[in-house]
Amino acid sequence: MRWVKSISRTLERINQIKSTNHKFSTTNHDFPSSITCFHPQISPHFITTSSFSTLSSIDQNPTFSHPQGENVRGIWSKMLLFVPGAITFGLGTWQIFRRQDKIKMLDYRKERLEMDPIKFDATSATENQNTVEFRKVVCRGAFDEKKSVYVGPRSRSISGVTENGYYIITPLLPISGDPESVQHPVLVNRGWVPRSWRDKALESFEHVEETKKSSIPSKGTSWRFWSKNSEQTKEEQGPTVRSVEVVGVIRESEKPSIFVPANDPVSGQWFYVDVPAIAHAAGLPKNTIYIEDINENVSASNPYPVPKDVNTLIRSSVMPQDHLNYMLTWYSLSAAVTFMAYKRLKPRKIRR
Repeated sequence: MRWVKSISRTLERINQIKSTNHKFSTTNHDFPSSITCFHPQISPHFITTSSFSTLSSIDQNPTFSHPQGENVRGIWSKMLLFVPGAITFGLGTWQIFRRQDKIKMLDYRKERLEMDPIKFDATSATENQNTVEFRKVVCRGAFDEKKSVYVGPRSRSISGVTENGYYIITPLLPISGDPESVQHPVLVNRGWVPRSWRDKALESFEHVEETKKSSIPSKGTSWRFWSKNSEQTKEEQGPTVRSVEVVGVIRESEKPSIFVPANDPVSGQWFYVDVPAIAHAAGLPKNTIYIEDINENVSASNPYPVPKDVNTLIRSSVMPQDHLNYMLTWYSLSAAVTFMAYKRLKPRKIRR
């Protein structure tokens, strides 16, 4: 009866393993097929389904021993489906704050532009340049046309027709003996001019250079003859000081986008307003104040340059309404991708 006792001990071990849910660490035991013939209490169904199927499933499925790792990976893969919805929701919320900041900025500009113009003081403006921006000022002086800079091209729409042109920036210099004039040079954006203005300026500059070269006396030319020609040239080209009054707004340098080319001061190509660089090219200090002319009294006989409209200074490339549209777009995308992730994880009903 030894074999009966060994079979009983084996069955007790199998029952202990099943009750405590421990993993099998021993090898499979081969039970003879004749066990049931000598011991009627042994159930062949129990042996085949409970013991052998469990042992074979452990041997054939190596991942059965790591259920926690599979659960963690499954949770993270489900969470990743909601990442696009969270990102788009954050972008929509960011547009709300951008809209509020833009409204405050435009209200600040409008409030300052509604103030009465003040007399320009270069010293106080240089010291408090950040606080005087968008402040109307009145300044008097004389334009130095020879040092004008053309920034562009800039388009302008007239009666539905778009025309390319430039902004002309000219130094405004003090007038000696005039206490009402500025005491320091100022850069003034006089407004928009057509392309022909820049072409004429380049032609006149080339003509002046040729005249200077031709006025140099050659060997054998008497000093008296050359001096008369030089005096006539000076009289013809001598600048006439004409006092002008400018009503403008103090501004800072433009912030170009990545698509705007870099300025080339050597060749005279300016694509955006860089106040220190333009002042240096004109022989002025780099901390020179920059003013945009907004004078509305334009003569019909002399329509150019066209000063800037005050309303354009209260506008921005992206207005608050645009931020509102962007916010609605991002929130709509967030709702759409979140709903798609939910539908993807929702268990499907099996039809019978």
